[in-house]
Amino acid sequence: MLKFYFDLMSQPSRALYIFLKVTKIPVEFVKIDLKKAEHLTDEFKAVNRFQKVPCIVDGDFQLSESVAIFRYLIETRNGVAENWYPKELKTRALVDEFLEYQHNAVRLPCAMYFQTKFLIPIFSGKPVNEERVRSFKKQMENSLDALENIWLQSTEKEFLATKEISFADVLAACELEQPKMAGYNTFEGRPKLTKWYERVKEVTNPYYDEAHVIVNKVIQKNKSKL
Repeated sequence: MLKFYFDLMSQPSRALYIFLKVTKIPVEFVKIDLKKAEHLTDEFKAVNRFQKVPCIVDGDFQLSESVAIFRYLIETRNGVAENWYPKELKTRALVDEFLEYQHNAVRLPCAMYFQTKFLIPIFSGKPVNEERVRSFKKQMENSLDALENIWLQSTEKEFLATKEISFADVLAACELEQPKMAGYNTFEGRPKLTKWYERVKEVTNPYYDEAHVIVNKVIQKNKSKL
């Protein structure tokens, strides 16, 4: 049985969790609690030498990195709908384009804004570094503007890469949830991005909401503090 190691506080963990649930790929879900530092144990190091989530174990094969895991599952599992990673070369290339683009252009600024504004002060006990927050906020907003005005510019498609939902959309949506825990609504004032986000949730629910239960609790808890 394929084993999937994850923590739903991790954006790529949530994306793969949703993908696995929607596609009904047979899998054993193994929770690794990042807050308890379970990823730093010797036991987990034997599973993933990088000691990060998500990762998988498929028999005697171990693999980390969400995009690599996704592509591996596409090639090794049957019955996955083609829209997730189209077989037609040019259409697949459009999905790949976003999968490669998002690492630095979406994930990095959103994650660093969340960490600098919210996570690092909690664990370090030090005050928020407002200068770094402003820097990452500017980078993040440039990224959000690009999603709104470039990736979603075409009226011929309702999703980021193609006419149907792909893994690119789920990966992006999970990244955009992270800054919300630090009090920043990534969709406010961006109507195209908002409509896209609602489409992603509609196609992937109830699993999208299931994957974000903890995130949404943090968002609600921290609304009064931020």
